[in-house]
Amino acid sequence: MPLSPPEPEAPPPAPASPLAPLRLPVFRMLWITWLMANICMWMNDVAAAWLMTSLAASPIWVALVQTAATLPVFLLGLPSGALADILDRKRYFLVTQFWVAAVALALSAAVLLDLMTPPLLLALIFANGIGLAMRWPVFAAIVPELVPRAQLPAALALNGVSMNASRIVGPLLAGALIASVGSAWVFLLNAVLSVLAGVVITRWQRTHKPHPLGREKLFSAMRVGLQFVGQSNHLKGVLLRISLFFLHSTALMALLPLVARDLRGGGAGTFTLLLAAMGAGAITAALFLQKLRQRWSRDALVVRGAALQSVVMAVVAFAPDAWLAAPAMFAGGMAWITTANTLSVSAQFGLPDWVRARGMSMFQMAVMGASAGGAALWGQVATLSSVPMSLAVAAVTGTLSIWLVNALMPDRGSEEDMTPSRQFKMPQTDAPPESGHILVSIEYRIDPARAADFLALMQESRRSRLRHGSLSWELLRDLSDPGRYIEQIVDESWTDHLRRFDRVTAADVALRDRRLAFHIGESPPVVTRCVMESTVKSEKTAAHHA
Repeated sequence: MPLSPPEPEAPPPAPASPLAPLRLPVFRMLWITWLMANICMWMNDVAAAWLMTSLAASPIWVALVQTAATLPVFLLGLPSGALADILDRKRYFLVTQFWVAAVALALSAAVLLDLMTPPLLLALIFANGIGLAMRWPVFAAIVPELVPRAQLPAALALNGVSMNASRIVGPLLAGALIASVGSAWVFLLNAVLSVLAGVVITRWQRTHKPHPLGREKLFSAMRVGLQFVGQSNHLKGVLLRISLFFLHSTALMALLPLVARDLRGGGAGTFTLLLAAMGAGAITAALFLQKLRQRWSRDALVVRGAALQSVVMAVVAFAPDAWLAAPAMFAGGMAWITTANTLSVSAQFGLPDWVRARGMSMFQMAVMGASAGGAALWGQVATLSSVPMSLAVAAVTGTLSIWLVNALMPDRGSEEDMTPSRQFKMPQTDAPPESGHILVSIEYRIDPARAADFLALMQESRRSRLRHGSLSWELLRDLSDPGRYIEQIVDESWTDHLRRFDRVTAADVALRDRRLAFHIGESPPVVTRCVMESTVKSEKTAAHHA
């Protein structure tokens, strides 16, 4: 009997359209809100930077505008991310919009009453940055719950389009208002748009579901967020790359007002043109990011983006007029969104939902911390030498640093499966302790000949336990019995111990199965849970004094 021909393999699923997320009504509504918020941000930045050139022309004062705008995100990003993970994200997002509106009103009043000084301007810009620090992590955490995983890269690219469309619209509006009626009205319009964005958020029909175990404590949530990132080699690699990129690329943004002023016929209009050109380049590149990701790996895209950004800075540094600088800025926008989006997607795929806002807040902290430090650094270099020299040095060192990191910490091309799993059942007890640390002991019996492989695997187990929030982890070997090992995990409380079961992912299940494959005992590993009495009294005493 002749064999029938094999069934043809099903074609791989077609990649999501770059515009597919906009077909989802909730994502579309919040994307418009994000666009309005970003327009306000760019209007504020342009008006503040140009206002500073009239208050103090020194390069360091102008560069400090960028530092004041980004430093709050670095300082407050983690607390904001923790709050976004434990509070109602809709209400939290709403509060951030009204905060930004209030600061914009204060800026407008200070200019109209002729009270503005360089220190006061920096202080109000810093206050506005607090609103940005509060707003960004919650929006970053919201996006993955609005779109399917396959559409997440496209959704993040659309957020980049929003950022860069606002980079065009915001400066154009700001430039027109500055030229016609002055900076005060830019800040006033910013306040109005921020309120309107808040009104749009109120239409979002999101139901907040309180966690059955209750809210995490703020400082505990911050600690767990830091541990999660600190125990993830993937995320540490992402943060190092994004930090180096923005440390060097921010030289262009920080010194751009001075570049625009020094170009032939330069002024506020030239500054606006250069920002708009950069935004247009980013929007154009966003339409092709999907194809670029299919062609090159993450590291290849990052190093190409950094190299293109360096070329742009070198060209802008010595361009005689806007006719050469504007096309270079267009290419700079393409480099910026390619690098930033590639690393943002990589970070999102390395985070489960329960810690997503904290993880993305640290991503943004890396961006803003590097931007703040870079602005101060390259502003000082420009003060000691010249603006072109500062940009040239940043261009050379930027490409070299990214290339070096890619060589020393290459992308392994695989990410853990962060799909939530319910395979681990929560332990039950008749009298759960109200206070005190919890010590969990797991006893394994292994073949001593496989001890080296088991120890290597248990280092992965250590990282997994600490990522889930454990206070400490140890592995003990019985001196009289070389095949007996005891894994010990300390959790902050019984509730925090239970939280670890709620955070299990498919990758954790696979890791558990690999551990059990080493166990040669006749029965499963013995698990014991004890309350550490030495911590019960101290916790009760601390609560009493509080």
